[in-house]
Amino acid sequence: MLALTLALVMALGLCACGGDTTDNGDAPAENPETNSPAETVTLDLPPVEDLTGTDTSAIAGVEDGVLTVAMECTYAPYNWTQMDDSNGAVPIKGSSEYANGYDVMIAKRICEAYGWELEIVRTDWNSLVPGIQSGLYDAVIAGQSMTEDRMEQVDFAGPYYYASIVCVAKDGSPQASAKGISELTGTATAQIETIWYDTCLPQIKGAEIQTAAETAPAMLMALETGAVEFICTDIPTAKGAVAAYDDMVILDFTDTEDNFQVDEGDINIGISLKKGNTELKDAINKVVSALNKDNFDNLMDYAVSIQPLNQ
Repeated sequence: MLALTLALVMALGLCACGGDTTDNGDAPAENPETNSPAETVTLDLPPVEDLTGTDTSAIAGVEDGVLTVAMECTYAPYNWTQMDDSNGAVPIKGSSEYANGYDVMIAKRICEAYGWELEIVRTDWNSLVPGIQSGLYDAVIAGQSMTEDRMEQVDFAGPYYYASIVCVAKDGSPQASAKGISELTGTATAQIETIWYDTCLPQIKGAEIQTAAETAPAMLMALETGAVEFICTDIPTAKGAVAAYDDMVILDFTDTEDNFQVDEGDINIGISLKKGNTELKDAINKVVSALNKDNFDNLMDYAVSIQPLNQ
């Protein structure tokens, strides 16, 4: 188990080489992590608006021209850790490693617009909201759903992605043939303190819900090792999982009546900020609102195409 865990950590900590993620272009034609062709994804995004003439010196958190953003850096394709700056990765504060992924690409667009320096801080999932509340970070860009509970604790800019809820199972398993959540049975888990675990898994009557996984990699490891028979997550995480593991399949019941019952806050992914920091919220929204759902999907597909793959 220890060997498998280390293998997954390494898989989520390395990234294939290629061009800068903030520029329009193609993902690398070959991924050296697997020595196999990777899907080519062409980025087609609106140019970043030049807002460097905007006076942001009085906005709480960025008075010094630095936007400090927290994320796990272990949550591909939203964010991950790698050992160099390939594909436009950004240094992680206090380490010799780099962060990359969809969240980093969004953060870079925001900082480019205003001419801010981007500072990435790596922390665990449970520390994200407390860190915002205490002022330790200016923003959290980490694949957080804009739920009512979270909105009572922090303010949200965005959404900066729309993520439907799905399940992932092993290919060829009984769960893989399910046509809706009512047909799913067996042991299951999801990441701790997420709508996947707290809201969605309890809707599956046949689920034998196990202890929540501390991280997304731990959740995937539980499925890969057979500790559970399926997991519940969002579509970007699921796409990242099947890209890394060829024995996993996505169970997407979105277009059926036998699906999870969620509201917009559950599938809207936002950028959390300290309560009352309206100026920073408005500044970030000005950049994020220039992108539409198709742009978000395009950027996420690119992130999936360059994410770390299982070795």
